[in-house]
Amino acid sequence: MKSPEMHIYIPPKQLSLDVAIGDDITRRFMITRDEHGPIKIARVYNPKDDMTCGFVVVDNLQRGPSLGGIRIAEDVTVGEVYGLAAAMTLKSAAAMLPLGGGKAGIAAPPVHLAEHPQHRHQLMTEFAKALWDLPEYVPGPDMGTSEEDMQLLYEVFTGLAGHTGHGRGGVGRPPDRGGLPIDEWGITAHGLFAAARVTEDLRDDFTIEGARVIVQGFGNVGANIAAKLAAVGAVVVGASDITAALYRRDGLDLDELMDRRKEPGGLAGYTAPADEKFGHDSLERLLELPCDVLVPAARPDAITSANADRIDTRIILQGANNPVPKVVEYYLRRSKNVLSLTDWIVNAGGVIGCAVELKMDSDEKYRKKVLAGGENGRTYLENLVYETVSRNVREMFERAASAEKKGEDKTIREHALEMAEHRLTDEKLRSTVWL
Repeated sequence: MKSPEMHIYIPPKQLSLDVAIGDDITRRFMITRDEHGPIKIARVYNPKDDMTCGFVVVDNLQRGPSLGGIRIAEDVTVGEVYGLAAAMTLKSAAAMLPLGGGKAGIAAPPVHLAEHPQHRHQLMTEFAKALWDLPEYVPGPDMGTSEEDMQLLYEVFTGLAGHTGHGRGGVGRPPDRGGLPIDEWGITAHGLFAAARVTEDLRDDFTIEGARVIVQGFGNVGANIAAKLAAVGAVVVGASDITAALYRRDGLDLDELMDRRKEPGGLAGYTAPADEKFGHDSLERLLELPCDVLVPAARPDAITSANADRIDTRIILQGANNPVPKVVEYYLRRSKNVLSLTDWIVNAGGVIGCAVELKMDSDEKYRKKVLAGGENGRTYLENLVYETVSRNVREMFERAASAEKKGEDKTIREHALEMAEHRLTDEKLRSTVWL
């Protein structure tokens, strides 16, 4: 029997955009602009009562339209959406994509939307109609949205444009509708796996086989990287979702984790042995338990100055965007010798997939090239993601080794930032594309 809801969510029947540009961004949203952006911030609201329903950030357009996922979270903020959009700018630049950075956040209860598909359909339809007035932004999937949501957006845009191939998104659609199911194929996790493999190649003190892995956020990214690492010998000792966090020194039952994550009760329904089990109010305690590889794959700021002292890992593989502030990464490296692999380098698989699908939608020759690889384009996409992430991670290690020889004290994130900004601002590099 379901618990009664404290507040019944009613999706809006219409949504509108209230767009701020230039100095109005700082005045209205208290967000400091830099040389890269943001260019626009739109408040998404219900015109009936002026209730804010979400935000869209167009951060940067130097390499192309601002592509980024739509996140659904009841407590989403403009600051979170801006931070994610800025990360997308760097992510697309580092991966040499013809895209800028953007992001959207919808303030709505994900559980309610999962239980009431008609409300989800209405919300996503109205959100798509509102986005039509922001042509610089190309939406894709993110936490809380799916390939079916992207198909709905694509169909709304097709109706408004009067034709397909409009280049407006959504991307990450089902393959039988002409898209690439990024979440279903675990494309972001494939990039994380490439980063782990390169780290194994370049560090004598790390091997994936036997490595103890904790995954915070056992969703489309977290579950897939857990499975990929376990397939080559890693041991998943910890996992969490929004319902529970689990830890077992000898390893959790991965098959049951995979089954439970798809059920309404989530990991709270896990029945196999566990040494530790935390409820919804103490999920963050999982991050502090011992492991070799810690994968934050949920919301931003998972690791901060508040818990940095208690982090007990060797490698942080950043599946989420903005999970660790730069100053905390510096502390972890200097004080605990923790290697933190930068989010916009290692979790770029999703945006690479979106870029491929976006080009496929308007370039029939390219579509045939992608599909010729087999499995509806999956082989081509996985190879591209693996090659791109591997190349960039190797460059980060090379930059770090060179800096160390010069006596420079920099984190991997600082090297990643220098590389991404160079590819964003240099005119010759800005026209170079890895697709």
